Amino acid sequence: MSDCFDGNVLAAKSFARFGVTHMFGVVGIPVTSLANRAVQLGIRFIAFHNEQSAGYAASAYGYLTGRPGLLLTVSGPGCVHGLAGLSNAMINTWPMVMISGSSDQKDAGRGDFQELDQIEAVKPFSKFSVKAKDIKEIPNCVARVLDHAVSGRPGGCYLDIPTDVLHQTITESEAEKLLTEVEKGRSFEEPKAPPSSEIEKAVRELRKAERPLIVFGKGAAYGRAEGELRKLIEKTGIPFLPTPMGKGLVNDDHELAASAARSLAIGKCDVALVVGARLNWLLHFGESPKWDKDVKFILVDVCEEEIKLRKPHLGLVGDAKKVLEMINKEIKDDPFCLGKSHPWVEAILKKVKDNALKMEAQLAKDVVPFNFLTPMRIIRDAILGLGSPAPVVVSEGANTMDVGRSVLVQTEPRTRLDAGTWGTMGVGLGYCIAAAVANPDRLVVAVEGDSGFGFSAMEVETLVRYKLPVVVIVFNNGGVYGGDRRSPEEVTGPFEHDPAPTSFVPGAAYQTVMEAFGGKGYLVGTPDELKSALSESFSSRKPAVINVTIDPYAGAESGRMQHKN
Repeated sequence: MSDCFDGNVLAAKSFARFGVTHMFGVVGIPVTSLANRAVQLGIRFIAFHNEQSAGYAASAYGYLTGRPGLLLTVSGPGCVHGLAGLSNAMINTWPMVMISGSSDQKDAGRGDFQELDQIEAVKPFSKFSVKAKDIKEIPNCVARVLDHAVSGRPGGCYLDIPTDVLHQTITESEAEKLLTEVEKGRSFEEPKAPPSSEIEKAVRELRKAERPLIVFGKGAAYGRAEGELRKLIEKTGIPFLPTPMGKGLVNDDHELAASAARSLAIGKCDVALVVGARLNWLLHFGESPKWDKDVKFILVDVCEEEIKLRKPHLGLVGDAKKVLEMINKEIKDDPFCLGKSHPWVEAILKKVKDNALKMEAQLAKDVVPFNFLTPMRIIRDAILGLGSPAPVVVSEGANTMDVGRSVLVQTEPRTRLDAGTWGTMGVGLGYCIAAAVANPDRLVVAVEGDSGFGFSAMEVETLVRYKLPVVVIVFNNGGVYGGDRRSPEEVTGPFEHDPAPTSFVPGAAYQTVMEAFGGKGYLVGTPDELKSALSESFSSRKPAVINVTIDPYAGAESGRMQHKN
């Protein structure tokens, strides 16, 4: 390179200098050079087939690492496709930055190639957006989007770099001066913590409670709060309930885990300490009849607006790990522990045991053609057989995700990625790629419905291209919820001979899609075939698709959310 840089080099240098190590995206006009320069400077670029999957990867990468996941897109339609990932990061409150090229500034409003007012388009989906209108603004803009993505409540941010700015040049010494100035000006806020009087109040409520419960979610996982959480649970003997992606912060098989007695735990508790989980649809909005109408919520959230919105009995604004550390310290001076003979703990443990025995009795049967439980049990046992480091499990689909949440056992933090707060389908392969890149020592196992897989199936080529240790298990029941569920009176009209809106080609050979790109494919329909495919694919740690034939009538319409359809 000469002693002159263009905008591509300066943008790549800014990302590298400010700590970015990975980027996901789809290249094309005007950002191909930017991707190539980033790679030259030591940033790993993972190139996808579409921006939607690349965006889901960037959002999950932000969650798994605590650093902003980066998505690079072309202008116009590329930016629009990228909004899927940006909005997913925003709703899940994960740090992410989408960078899009945009059309020439001088041609604004004249119908330039892929022209779109992208700053306006990203507004509903980002917490902060900025356009670099001149090459000299690039370092400052890069630092601002990276910092905004992780500050306060994490979320999606957007950086727009017009074509003309990417082509402008600057001398090497000018570039260095700008980068140094911006670097010096960056400041990082300390984790928030509530006043000690609020912590004392919270501990008083927990101490007085007759039926306390600790609920935690992926906010606690993102905040790396697992150590403090385990300490609190073991010190006080309070039963706990994780949300789906909070699973594994404390072992699912811990003696105080109340997941198998969820209805009893939330229906009867009198004080609930909720850490890094929102009282949204996943937790029935914290309202009766699912919760007791007099339950007192102690809500721990990094975002003050969230606490104001939910109006809990007590709100602790702060970083999950920091707040739990303070609670543990406060309890240490005057310890209390419920003990196993405490009536509340006893009731929960009894219900857990009864429900677990019922579930195990169902799981013990080998049902062929497969229902959802038989293959799920075999997958659970194969995953547990791997020990530590536990694989990251990615799950999507109606029945597949619901059944998997109950059956698969998470023993380590941040090892479950699923449809999340927004219930987003199509995240599977993007999440797999993010997990493999963020945790190179872990195997990644996706357990997907055939519908969920279909959204991003082409990305199996990306797995092969980057040699990622990902095994994708597809539960193939021939449709969105399974076979044709319509009643005879629904099958009328001029197109009555068309397949049902919920059904796919029966017996689709998904494993051959993987084989087409040089990966390994398996078609399985019996317990022995599935065990053998899992054993072989897990030990080879190479890209594979296992196509599991499921009885098309085994699942339920809409999984566990029939009431919404």
